[in-house]
Amino acid sequence: MFANFLIGLREGLEASLVVSILVAYLVKTGRRDLLPALWSGVGVAVLVSLGFGAALTFGPQGLSFEAQEAIGGTLSILAVGLITWMIFWMGRTARHLKADLQHKLDDAIAAGRWAVVVMAMLAVGREGLETALFLWAGAQATGATTRPLLGAVLGIAVAVGLAWAVYRGALRLNLRLFFAWTGLFLIVVAAGVLSYGVHDLQEAGILPGLGNLAFDVSAQVPPSSWYGTVLKGVFNFSPATTWLELAAWWLYLLPTLFFFVRTVWFGPSPGAPAKPAPVPVTNTAPLGGDR
Repeated sequence: MFANFLIGLREGLEASLVVSILVAYLVKTGRRDLLPALWSGVGVAVLVSLGFGAALTFGPQGLSFEAQEAIGGTLSILAVGLITWMIFWMGRTARHLKADLQHKLDDAIAAGRWAVVVMAMLAVGREGLETALFLWAGAQATGATTRPLLGAVLGIAVAVGLAWAVYRGALRLNLRLFFAWTGLFLIVVAAGVLSYGVHDLQEAGILPGLGNLAFDVSAQVPPSSWYGTVLKGVFNFSPATTWLELAAWWLYLLPTLFFFVRTVWFGPSPGAPAKPAPVPVTNTAPLGGDR
């Protein structure tokens, strides 16, 4: 539940901040007449995201077990790819988010009212689709539906409240640090989702090694125990893990964490001026000096 709360909080905050930035810019520039178009685009994005989540939940029903596992595994791996891209993208561009959105909104205003609708729909819809896919993959990995959904709803509600406080000037957030730290945790969560996706593909017969267990600690960490439930809900930990699942977990986690930390914490600061290249000095005087 906590992992889904964090996903809802992060994605909800990003979407809410996008909306608040666009609304504030229209108000500031005296274009309140375009607010209905903006909210129309946001509404369409929300409906499309909900429809996408419903299709993921109810679409595979009625298929064979192998087909359901193949679809589940493939979509879980796709979800990991999307969330990884989102984490790196936001880690690099958090400081430039406001300026980029305002520039795109200026272009949409110049193109007309329908362009504002489309721009808002795309800006918010991307977050909604990513959230729906990753929450679905997380719910499949934990084997539960109600608690992940409740956690996500609570996270989104908190995100909307935070964005409203930021919009009203009652709260200041260091977005770069927020997205950096939540990105670290989501990378760990994504590693668990990837491992579960590999397990699904093994059960579907697409990948080998279903019976080759790297470890089985079901006796020490019963899935029905409170600590087994916590580990499963937060990290997608499986007491019985195959060698292929374990390899996928480590091969994703270590390089992704390395490049994320290097990019976000040790990369060049956004907006920092580049150092000028040294000017080569050429000695044109003859050897031995002037005579």
